[in-house]
Amino acid sequence: MLSFEDADTEETVTCLQMTVYHPSQQQSGIFKSIRFCNKEKFPSIEVVRFGRNSNVCRYTFQDKQVSRVQFALQPFKQFNSSVLSFEIKNMSKKTSLMVDNQELGYLNKMDLPYKCMLRFGEYQLLLEKEDGESVESFETQFILSPRPLLQENNCPTQSPIPEDGGYSSYFTHRTSPTEMDENEV
Repeated sequence: MLSFEDADTEETVTCLQMTVYHPSQQQSGIFKSIRFCNKEKFPSIEVVRFGRNSNVCRYTFQDKQVSRVQFALQPFKQFNSSVLSFEIKNMSKKTSLMVDNQELGYLNKMDLPYKCMLRFGEYQLLLEKEDGESVESFETQFILSPRPLLQENNCPTQSPIPEDGGYSSYFTHRTSPTEMDENEV
């Protein structure tokens, strides 16, 4: 039996926490194949796919609006870095993938920021990476949000906000921009 001093030091593992939301998640069972709150461990050579096809995807959404393979996450190590990073690739020919405000078309990929909002269709996923020491494996953890994530995290909405920070009837009732002389107000 090994003594306490001789035991291997256990490395911490990078964890990618994903908080998910869909407006009909309660009625439709869209996320029924996802185990919430449990951490799942993967070898760092594995590509984790998300989509509708359970033969190809590790995480499936029970929704015909989702592509067979919607997107993929792949761990990698940046040059001169000791921690795992992730890249995300849109695998859907039909639907663009929004990573924060960056739109990814089919087969486009990018490095995943430490914290970002991922959107496609009516799905919202808040991804947050917690660094670990191990480069041999990583973990995922899912959390189900009862409310839309965009409002909770103050992400930009589609409507512009005027410079003064408030909305007046002038801004909300106009349908197109109007040219004005600087002396007019």
